[in-house]
Amino acid sequence: MALFSNKSRPAQVDFDHLPRHVAIIMDGNGRWARKRGLPRTAGHGVGAETFRTIATYAKEIGLEYLSVYAFSTENWKRSQDEVQAIMGLLKKYLLEAIGQMERDRVKMEFFGDLSRLSPELQELCQRTREISKRYEGCQVNICLNYGGRDEILRAARAWQEDCAAGRARPEDLDESVFSGYLFSKSVPDPDLIIRPSGEVRTSNFLLWQSAYSEYYFTDVLWPDFSKNDLLEAIAVYQKRSRRFGGV
Repeated sequence: MALFSNKSRPAQVDFDHLPRHVAIIMDGNGRWARKRGLPRTAGHGVGAETFRTIATYAKEIGLEYLSVYAFSTENWKRSQDEVQAIMGLLKKYLLEAIGQMERDRVKMEFFGDLSRLSPELQELCQRTREISKRYEGCQVNICLNYGGRDEILRAARAWQEDCAAGRARPEDLDESVFSGYLFSKSVPDPDLIIRPSGEVRTSNFLLWQSAYSEYYFTDVLWPDFSKNDLLEAIAVYQKRSRRFGGV
């Protein structure tokens, strides 16, 4: 056991029994900027740096999987300037990540419909995936143009197409088979889902996969989310009893 301070109270984490998969809804960038009289795009810029810090730290402490909600299917409703700023930050991050992947050796995968992204961003995502195949260890899943309901509908359509083509049989469908049609196939369901910013809702994030996830909510806005905040969430998770519907 190790002791870490987190603002007013310490976080005691057992690093021998970490959750395998932690997911984070990166929320609060706009409010962080508004509180400081800055444009929302400034919040996204700081939030991107927070993501870089937390992703690197997740690898350092030994997490196997980290999934982050970067851009939802609903986020296209935001102003064009804000969407363009987010996409610009994504391009910047991917270019830097590709240049540093050999050093950092963090695997990256993408959940979501990438077809709506620019051809340049799609190519960068694919290059990142190809490089990642060479690495073992922490895998960071970036949920991009992602929505939980959309993912389930896409999986259902793909299953129906396989049945119609004779590649699958309706009577063989179970949870394991259906999970294989999701963006997250081969990735274990999240043990812990963290939502910063004070909001208490799931926001269409990993709906199928989160059936038995533990949730942790905090008032900390994402740009202010620190390594110690992650440790505090894990410490709270480790105190809970996960029964998966049992006694």
